[in-house]
Amino acid sequence: MDARVSPEGWIAWQPVRVRCALGRAGVARDKREGDGATPAGIFPVRRVLYRADRIARPATALPVAALAPEDGWCDEPGDPLYNRAVRLPYTGRHERLWRADGLYDALLVIGHNDSPPVPGLGSAVFVHVARPDYGPTAGCVALALPDLLALLEALAPGDRIAIAAPDR
Repeated sequence: MDARVSPEGWIAWQPVRVRCALGRAGVARDKREGDGATPAGIFPVRRVLYRADRIARPATALPVAALAPEDGWCDEPGDPLYNRAVRLPYTGRHERLWRADGLYDALLVIGHNDSPPVPGLGSAVFVHVARPDYGPTAGCVALALPDLLALLEALAPGDRIAIAAPDR
C-alpha cells in the first residue's frame, strides 16, 4: 500500500483521505537543509517512534521503538551522523525528539535522504502529529494524532509515502 500526499494538504490511503500539514515553503522537488519545504518524491517507510509516557504503543506492522529523553536527530550537513538518530547530549547540531509540544508523540521515519545521506539535501523529514491549527511544519508531513495512528496501522514494511510536487 502506498500513501499519497497532495501539495494541497491531503494524505490518502485506501479508502481514507485526511487533512495534513506540510512545510512552510510548500513541497519542493529540490529539497535543501533548512529550506522549510517538504520534499517531493516516493519514500519508503522505515520505522515508528513514539512517547510511551503519553500514548500506547501504536498498532502497526512496522518496527516500533519508544523514544527516550536522550533521543535526537542530527541535522548538521557536515557531521558524519547527518540525518541519523543520535543520543543527547550531542555536540553537533541536532533536533530533540523528546518534545514538550506533543508533535513527536508518534512519528513515522521515512526514507528521505538516508541511503546514504547526502550532506545538505535535508534531514529529519518525518510524518508526525500536527498542531491543532494544522500550522506549517519545517518540512515534515503532519496529521492529527488519530489520523496518524490510523495510517500507521495501515502501513507495512515495503510500503511507501508518495509526496506530489505542485504542477508547474
